[in-house]
Amino acid sequence: MATKKKKADEEESVLRAPAEIEFAEQIEALAANDSDAAPPSWKLSPRAVLRYVTGGETLPLKVGKKTEEVAITRKFFGDDGLVERAIVTLASERALLLVGEPGTGKSWLSEHLAAAIAGDSTLVIQGTAGTTEDQIKYSWNVARVIAEGPTPENMIPSPTMVAMKRGGLLRFEEITRCVPDVQDALVSILSDKAIAIPELPGANRVEARPGFNVIATANSRDQGVNDLSAALKRRFNYVHIPIVGDKKTEMAIVEQRSKELLERYAIPATVETPIIDLLTTVFREIRAGKTTDGVSIKSPSTTLSTAEAIGVALDAALHARFFGDGKVGPESIARQLVGSVVKEDLGDLKVLKEYVALVARKRGKGDKAWKAFSDEADKALR
Repeated sequence: MATKKKKADEEESVLRAPAEIEFAEQIEALAANDSDAAPPSWKLSPRAVLRYVTGGETLPLKVGKKTEEVAITRKFFGDDGLVERAIVTLASERALLLVGEPGTGKSWLSEHLAAAIAGDSTLVIQGTAGTTEDQIKYSWNVARVIAEGPTPENMIPSPTMVAMKRGGLLRFEEITRCVPDVQDALVSILSDKAIAIPELPGANRVEARPGFNVIATANSRDQGVNDLSAALKRRFNYVHIPIVGDKKTEMAIVEQRSKELLERYAIPATVETPIIDLLTTVFREIRAGKTTDGVSIKSPSTTLSTAEAIGVALDAALHARFFGDGKVGPESIARQLVGSVVKEDLGDLKVLKEYVALVARKRGKGDKAWKAFSDEADKALR
């Protein structure tokens, strides 16, 4: 199958393939079974995009004379209603802004929406304090401009301009990290759906094709540092991505993502469900500042997101593979936990020590897994 061969070749040459390559077979199966009309330039209909993101079904895909069954996996474990609102926004004239705490899956959802809708998630601008207006609009090959003057051939298009010409999606990561003057370069683009090029009198405007839109992300903790102007806010539809509310869903996310990452790194190990249960319990209790038994504890300044829990699970599996017996146990989790909790403030070390002393050690008196966790955590915290 051509799609499988392309995916295999891509994965051989890169550390992480874009979503449209990694999940190409699923997108192809959805397209083949998509009976709804798709908006201009969209690869899938809105309903099929939702099915791609939420997963949970198996579809037939004809390959030559054979028909294969393709499982559509779940990509985003949040509220399906949030995904629906995001898709509807991208089918309209308004841009989409995904807002939430760090590690809630905003970039992950942005990438998969772009992959399913436009077939290309790589048109990205990473917002930083050093992002310039040229990076949002266009720049020039200076040497050629000096020799030949400004011409369309000497212009370097930005990801925004490429997306406009294709009728694709631009992903703008961490937009609130950009200074306000740079952010406002988007106002005319989102209003006029065009970029003016005054240096080219004969071709001084690039118009967006139907289907063009912008998906931006912003950490709620960054808001107020470089908050969006009122003019720019009006051009975005806000969708807030919350921290995972229930433990069962968070466990499913950690289990699936850690499994996928271990397969990517070719690590012959799995993080068993009881270990994932312990890991998510620790994260959820420290994050909430209260245990399931109703005991109040201190919370760290760091956001203990689901993404952090996935990182701990992966690091624990790698450590067990290279420096242990290959089995991921409570000890493996305890060793990796300190680096996730104590990031922004060394004072958070006291938070973890209190949790181990008041909660983990007490549970360890009647549970071998918690005893192993507390004993190893004690060693790591000394």
